[in-house]
Amino acid sequence: MAANKIDVEHVRHVARLARMELSPDEEQSLLTDLTAILSYVDKLNELDTSSVEPTTQVGEARPSMREDEVTNRPAPDEMLANAPASQGHLFKVPKIIE
Repeated sequence: MAANKIDVEHVRHVARLARMELSPDEEQSLLTDLTAILSYVDKLNELDTSSVEPTTQVGEARPSMREDEVTNRPAPDEMLANAPASQGHLFKVPKIIE
């Protein structure tokens, strides 16, 4: 079932979106893993959930127990290391306003 849903081209597309370079062995390994995941999802889809009430939260809703604070502050060069383009200490992005 799931084997028909994904192929090496899908793996390459996902890797390209994630800006990852994969070797042929890594592509095959990821293809195997994703196929297994999709097979498991197919198996879960066989379950009858018609009598299960939809839920938006599975755990108890409670407020945060701590204040948000920065625990690591990488250097600007480290933050920009994976950016496709940068200018100074800023991310450079394409203009989207005409």
